[in-house]
Amino acid sequence: MPFLLGLFVSIVGVFCPCSGETRPLHAYSPGDIIIGGLFPIHLQTDRNTTHEPLFCSKHDLQMFLNSQMMVYTIREINQRIPRLLPNFTIGYDMYDTCSDVSFAIRATLELLKERDPQSYPATTNVLSALPEPRTKAVIGTSQSEISIAVARIFALKSVAQISYSSTSEVLSSKWRFPSFLRTIASDEFQTKAIAELVSLFNWTTVAIVGSDDEYGKYGTERLVDLFRKGDICIEFTDILSGNFAQNNKRLDKLMSNIQNCSAEAIIIFTKTSNVAVIMKEAISRKINRTWVAGDSWSTSSQIYELPGIEKIGEVFGFISKRNEVPGFRDYVISMFNGTTNNISKHFLSDDYKHDGSKTSLNLSRLADNINQDVSYNTYLAVQVIAEGLRSLLKCDNQHCQRDANFTAAELLMEIKKVNFTVNNTTHLFFNENGDPHLGYDIMYWNMTEPKHSLVKTIGEYGPDGIINLPVFGIIVTITIAILFAIHRNTPIVKSVGGYLCFLELLSLLVCFCLTFSFTGIPTRASCMVGMPLFCIAFSLCISCILANLLQILVGFHFDVGSGSWIKKLNRPLAVVTIVPGIQLVLCVLWLRLYPPSLHEHILPETILWQCHKGSNNFFIAMLAYNAFLATVCFLFAYKGKQLPDLYKNASLISISMLLYIIIWILFIPIHISLFGEYKQAIKGAAIIVSSYSILGFHLAPKCYIMLFRKEMNNESAITEYIKTHYEMKNIAVVRS
Repeated sequence: MPFLLGLFVSIVGVFCPCSGETRPLHAYSPGDIIIGGLFPIHLQTDRNTTHEPLFCSKHDLQMFLNSQMMVYTIREINQRIPRLLPNFTIGYDMYDTCSDVSFAIRATLELLKERDPQSYPATTNVLSALPEPRTKAVIGTSQSEISIAVARIFALKSVAQISYSSTSEVLSSKWRFPSFLRTIASDEFQTKAIAELVSLFNWTTVAIVGSDDEYGKYGTERLVDLFRKGDICIEFTDILSGNFAQNNKRLDKLMSNIQNCSAEAIIIFTKTSNVAVIMKEAISRKINRTWVAGDSWSTSSQIYELPGIEKIGEVFGFISKRNEVPGFRDYVISMFNGTTNNISKHFLSDDYKHDGSKTSLNLSRLADNINQDVSYNTYLAVQVIAEGLRSLLKCDNQHCQRDANFTAAELLMEIKKVNFTVNNTTHLFFNENGDPHLGYDIMYWNMTEPKHSLVKTIGEYGPDGIINLPVFGIIVTITIAILFAIHRNTPIVKSVGGYLCFLELLSLLVCFCLTFSFTGIPTRASCMVGMPLFCIAFSLCISCILANLLQILVGFHFDVGSGSWIKKLNRPLAVVTIVPGIQLVLCVLWLRLYPPSLHEHILPETILWQCHKGSNNFFIAMLAYNAFLATVCFLFAYKGKQLPDLYKNASLISISMLLYIIIWILFIPIHISLFGEYKQAIKGAAIIVSSYSILGFHLAPKCYIMLFRKEMNNESAITEYIKTHYEMKNIAVVRS
């Protein structure tokens, strides 16, 4: 009831506005299917008293360009050849929310109307039950607080709302916001990223400045929880009220706390307008600290263009993954390529008024104001809706099987299921909370650079990332080991070498664990341990496979005499001792004579810590030895492909060994051409893929037989298979 009462009051307020109140910017383009858009093209309203009319003020040039990104993307989808939606065009109905909840609710109710928005007066009262809306999905809005307000209304008609920058973790609650999705990561991941940054720099004391809204309040609470778990001391936490910018005493207290505290970093998790006030005062007071920026301001030109910003100290920050949308910059430079709408006309007009005075735009540098993270998220949001429509309407490149007579709820269900790659760069799908599987770029403000190029990307953070590939491998390896132990006396386990398979699994487990030595900042220990231990472990793994192959060859070749060289080599214990033993000798000599070491490289603006191999010859010799072993295994396995092996061991081993050889042939030129952190990453990736090639082809198929083809896991099945094989070749088989 409180929500419904509040909604009623809001509706009455927005549709019975004070006399003289300005109407926010609005742009409409017809189409067979209409997508709504909500953008805070103005930063605020003049809400000084309840009796004066409201005016939108302080335009946001980046958000204006973001609204035009929606127009551009729809235009590209409509004109694309082959057509994404044959015989259908997408239109748009776009509103300026003026960063105000009341204006946003008014726009939301406009979008939920049934008729063409140009065919009714703006004062139409919508208090009756809403019919099926003409707008089938909506992109927006920006701030979490406003998204939360309008998400409740869109949920009434199951209209998909896809936000490009609302990050509050609250919006992940599907029982409260069932139709809300986003193309930006949740604050849950951002706060984890900030906590890991603090840990990375070994900061032990921090201070947190948040705000009393959905973004700042919940983000601050999660940071406090994470730091307490990580034994990080929080010197103070300050939650800013809604009127903070107008409260000089409150500002003075905050700045005194910052100036006098001993925290190694000040984390500011609030909206840009609050940060601007704080930074202006920091410049005035000559406060020089290390600052950590939330994604709301880490790339904000409103902040980094402040006069004297270079005096405040270092700034690190996080922003959602940034990509440049193909063709959009040229589209802006050409003044939108002849495409116009009411919003672009307003901004590009020479005589438009802003706060009662003329505002001039530097049109020649308009494209420099493109916010690559938010604009790319908007681009993704339109692509998601188009992909959902293509699935719902059952379209191929020639025609669609359905017509446009569908409900918003049907489209919402299809949008939730999308799983596709955009421009071969971004793989996008939503989890059960409507959150995408995307990460963050780590930003650093290089105060020595000109202001237009001050913000630099220095790294990235992902919610799974490369670290969880090895974690999955460890889990799978342990699971397979348990299954093999349970079925250790069955033919399937004996076919992979019996006890040898456990030694093989142990070596793979070591390989997966070693990949962690290639992540993060390298140390002397990680440089010494990484590659040498991997080469020894993998030699042990291949020796187990080689011993297994020799058993297969001897077991199925009836003509093998007592003097045969294959029979002489069929000594499993000797094979798994001598073969990796040679690699062990190589590694010991390498570590003794020319050990890998940690080197510091001083580069412009960067200090790079990197592992130096110590000796290229030993490094190549170890890789070459493993490649030689893999080649021998491949040849033996290829030779045994025609043998009556029910479980296809030889065939599967030949595939895994071939993959291993290909991976490391590709690794060498890539490794040589890379520099810095990417050298470590490619080593880790090569080890992971190598290990998975054996796990997936040699051992995992045996688990499938154990669990789902139990009739194959007995002696009689093997005997019958061998008999049939040799009878087809007219070879007599004597049963023992």
